[in-house]
Amino acid sequence: MDNQYFDFNKDIKQVIRKNIRKYRKIRGYTQEQLALMAEISYDFMRRIETGHGFSIQTLYKLAVCLDVSVDELMEIKKDINLTSV
Repeated sequence: MDNQYFDFNKDIKQVIRKNIRKYRKIRGYTQEQLALMAEISYDFMRRIETGHGFSIQTLYKLAVCLDVSVDELMEIKKDINLTSV
């Protein structure tokens, strides 16, 4: 990805949210199910996927529950459309 067009502070959060949603759906989990597994509230899970902040600890918990690495949640792929988050 061309760094001159990538605002790491803003866009990495979009990448992470998009990847959380993608892996949640691949695993067949609802937001409520994943929230329960990660021991966070459903409302917080919903807010994570729609643009609110989260801690590194929460990111790690979600990665464990989704059976992916934190690196995978942060991975930028060509199939991720940042404008549709």
